Amino acid sequence: MARGGEYGQALLQRLLAGSAGDAGLAGAAGPAGESPLRHVTTIPSRAATAVEWPCWVPDRLRESLAAVGVAAPWAHQVAVAELARADRHVVVATGTASGKSLAYQLPVLAHLLADQQATALYLAPTKALGADQIRGVTALDLPGVRPASYDGDTAMAQRDWARSHARWVFTNPDMLHHGLLARHDRWARLLRRLRFVVIDECHAYRGVFGSHVALLLRRLRRVAARYGAHPVFVLASATVADPGVSASRLTGLDTVAVTEDGSPCGERTIALWEPPLLAELTGENGAPVRRSAGAEAARLLADLVIEGARTLVFVRSRRGAELTALGAQRALSAAAAEELAPRVAAYRAGYLPEERRALEAALDSGELLGVASTNALELGVDITGLDAVVLAGYPGTRASFWQQAGRAGRAGAGALVVFVARDDPLDTYLVHHSEALLGTAVETTVLDPTNPYVLRPQLACAAAELPLTDACVDSLGGDVARSVVAELVAEGMLRRRSGGWFWAAARQRPHPAVDIRGSGGHPVAVVEADTGRLLGTVDPGSACTTVHPGAVYLHRGDSFVVDELDLDSGIALVHPEEPEWHTSARSTTDICVVSTLDQRRCGGVSVTLGEVEVTSQVVGYLRRLPSGQVLDAVPLELPPSTLRTRAVWFTVSEELLEAAGLPLAAWPGALHAAEHAAIGLLPLVATCDRWDIGGVSTARHADTGEPTIFVHDGHPGGAGFADRGHAALTTWLTATRDAIAACECPSGCPSCVQSPKCGNGNDPLDKPGAIVVLDTVLSSLPARAAGRELDSTDLFVEQNVGTVEFTTADPHGWAGAGLGGGGGEGG
Repeated sequence: MARGGEYGQALLQRLLAGSAGDAGLAGAAGPAGESPLRHVTTIPSRAATAVEWPCWVPDRLRESLAAVGVAAPWAHQVAVAELARADRHVVVATGTASGKSLAYQLPVLAHLLADQQATALYLAPTKALGADQIRGVTALDLPGVRPASYDGDTAMAQRDWARSHARWVFTNPDMLHHGLLARHDRWARLLRRLRFVVIDECHAYRGVFGSHVALLLRRLRRVAARYGAHPVFVLASATVADPGVSASRLTGLDTVAVTEDGSPCGERTIALWEPPLLAELTGENGAPVRRSAGAEAARLLADLVIEGARTLVFVRSRRGAELTALGAQRALSAAAAEELAPRVAAYRAGYLPEERRALEAALDSGELLGVASTNALELGVDITGLDAVVLAGYPGTRASFWQQAGRAGRAGAGALVVFVARDDPLDTYLVHHSEALLGTAVETTVLDPTNPYVLRPQLACAAAELPLTDACVDSLGGDVARSVVAELVAEGMLRRRSGGWFWAAARQRPHPAVDIRGSGGHPVAVVEADTGRLLGTVDPGSACTTVHPGAVYLHRGDSFVVDELDLDSGIALVHPEEPEWHTSARSTTDICVVSTLDQRRCGGVSVTLGEVEVTSQVVGYLRRLPSGQVLDAVPLELPPSTLRTRAVWFTVSEELLEAAGLPLAAWPGALHAAEHAAIGLLPLVATCDRWDIGGVSTARHADTGEPTIFVHDGHPGGAGFADRGHAALTTWLTATRDAIAACECPSGCPSCVQSPKCGNGNDPLDKPGAIVVLDTVLSSLPARAAGRELDSTDLFVEQNVGTVEFTTADPHGWAGAGLGGGGGEGG
């Protein structure tokens, strides 16, 4: 099939027709013959705006770039380079595959060639991206540049060489924190002549992780200044709202934005796809079941590979990546295309370094035709020539959606993007309300570096690197930082001297105990018990939900079952086994109010933002067949975990519920169903993931004395999700109500009110009652202001909340459910 501008449309028609032989099942309609296609749109192509090379670009650099296919730069690349050379901090925020790498390579490489003593630093959020970028610079073969990698995969001898000789060090925030700043005296050569700091894919730095990185960059600037260096920061970002403001918040520096995209872009066909209901199967409590997004994506991947289309499938979890690749391989074998099965693989975090590098090379060369990946390949890895991208589930933000979609058609050719909805309230809402996904501006990347749970370890590390002065404390967090410093002094961790605050334990640095990604500690190693072979790692925050005893763990298509989880030692022991089912953990949650930050009562409804303490415990797991059918529930006894965080909650008076005609016996199920759906729809306004948040509902909560629904953040101190829900409450709850009402099921299903992590087994749930509860709440709140969406100033009086901005963080898996006659789910 020709790869012209209408190639994506042609691929879509092939999928819908199911014309790819026996594997052509992706386009199979539901029981009533309904097409899975809910919406399709075409984004037209865009021509390039090429310009001349600036006169300051050395001949040797131009020749090297020409040798790798760069004949002339695009306008935005030169605009960024000129600003950087003029000592302006700058962020380039253009589309995927728009050549952002050259925008920062030009000023950095030109300066390194002109000044043989100058150095530069590059930071990437993922190892894959960092490895890809150093390969690109190394391929230019420029004399004296001496690029070097410094990440967790770098051997000790290579780390020593990087410290002693490298002039452009490619690293990540983790190694900047643990390696470079913790022992900055060993990096004095690099820091003394540091001219540029490149922050790639800076939109990834958000929420708790982004807050840590913001303070980390302030620490870097502080240490560099100690050696006499004041580097220029050059940032690269996906298309986001207010990139200049976001970059300035991240770096603490006034940053100029370049947003006019001069790169070419091929036509993209975008299809919104809803898998059909499976008439022959029922789910939990008899609910209807749709074909899973993973199974549908596997079918699509098989069809596309048979068509010869190089395809990347994004899935939401490591296990999902393995299952999708395995499903596609089996579909290809069943379609008498066994020779194509080895050209499909999974790519995810947790693989060993040599496995990741081999997969990246195979995908880049075309040896692999299809890859199922987590968001490890979302960021700017330069994979050219992809014909199609399939998103198995909404990635959490519109910015991530467009970033993943942009992987297709990177060379300017036509391409296909298919968004496959999960059996989930938000996904279902988006495929039926395409304007909420395709017609709405991307989110602002925002963060909160004044979160005391982030400030405390960061201030301790900063003091261990260099004594803290009054000016340092003010720059790192103002009054909040001063309060945290006072606490550290009272606990004996800092000492006040005439020169500032000093770290008290000189021989014991705080850096190793600080987890900047917010995963809660050191990773849990997954080890094959009989051989001692290390298979991979999982985050400690999700260990109880992913590698609990009895859990099915997948690694590169091989299936293992967990025998034992030792949280103290950080080890999960597994044995090889290929059961026909997969597992999903169930948890319970209890919640108590610690403090109220903002509260407003409107008639019989109150809405509150505050601090809460959440206690969660994994109590069992379900064994499910690939069809979604539940085989059984297995109990577990694992230790509880306690989280102090922020929550938004609303109460409804008993009188209002009675007046609405909702019987007392229906209250627990109605509140429980409304809570599940509200959690599912919060990512629509809060740029988070369902697994970042949790909730509890109860017919009478001890702290409120009324029927109450809580939705809480899944990170210590909060990551801003509850705050955003509080500010956009009417928009959020209206979408929640509409999603429930529009669902075609009679009494509740995963597309509306059932939760995949409900510790109460999704019982009780009352779908009609949930609509009554939400209608009652919405009718009691102030109406939307004329001509605009309701915001926090329309509904709430600000009380001790401040002006801090927030956004999402890495998924944590604080699963949970159930409280006092109601129910809940953890996040």
